[in-house]
Amino acid sequence: MFELEAVANYHCKVGENPLWDEREGRLYWEDIESHRLFRVDDASGEHECFFRGDMMIGGFTFQEDGSLLLFEMNRISILTKSGAHRVVASDIDSDMFRFNDAIADPEGRVFVGTIGKTDQSGGLYRVDLDGTVTALWKGTGCANGMSFTPNLEQLYWTCSTTRVIHIADYDRATGALSNRRPFYEAPIEEGTPDGLTIDQAGELWTARWGGSALLRLGTDARVRDKISFPVSRVSSAAFGGPNLDTLYVTTAGGHVDDEALDGMLYRVKVPVPGRLELRSRIRL
Repeated sequence: MFELEAVANYHCKVGENPLWDEREGRLYWEDIESHRLFRVDDASGEHECFFRGDMMIGGFTFQEDGSLLLFEMNRISILTKSGAHRVVASDIDSDMFRFNDAIADPEGRVFVGTIGKTDQSGGLYRVDLDGTVTALWKGTGCANGMSFTPNLEQLYWTCSTTRVIHIADYDRATGALSNRRPFYEAPIEEGTPDGLTIDQAGELWTARWGGSALLRLGTDARVRDKISFPVSRVSSAAFGGPNLDTLYVTTAGGHVDDEALDGMLYRVKVPVPGRLELRSRIRL
């Protein structure tokens, strides 16, 4: 049913954060450990590495003006369309190792997770429009993939440390999250839940680090579909293409001196399209 297509292999050690830019018709993604950002044209297949920073990039969002809001080790920066890079906030939390997945909300705020220095010191943060950074949850270890429900009333959030995908109520007016509860607990043999995205039917596509797969979960938390990959570390997924019916999938574990498929960016057509991700509007 699913036909994988290999798109680009930059041998990413930790390929992550695929994000579709509908204005350009290109898919952006990153390799966290080598500090690199990439993009590929959906129609032509042409791809490039267009930025290499001086530290790990845990996640990013597109700003409304087209710039990239980068969440690096323990700092936030702006990468403009002209290629200028400017640090706008630093020393966010002394207990964090680095930022991880990020997602913009309907008002232009950003929710961003961290990987803690210990399993008890990670957290989830909200960056408000004026640049204020607020800790929402602490002690979460490795905070990972997030996505809003189609009605924008709940947020799914992945805790890789405990292997649980949670759901929480979301207040659009204030950006508050409440009533966090478990939605799906991944068994060990399935691999660790990593990045995720949601289709128009409200069903979750969740990557499995160490599980060689991308799973589709129904709103009843039952596994509906499984896409198998020829690599172990499947890290994240995002909808793209002109009809948003293509899943772009990042993987990890690559090494520049081998011919392995680990670290490849893949894409696959799926029957239910996704939704455009939201853009941040942080004034920095």
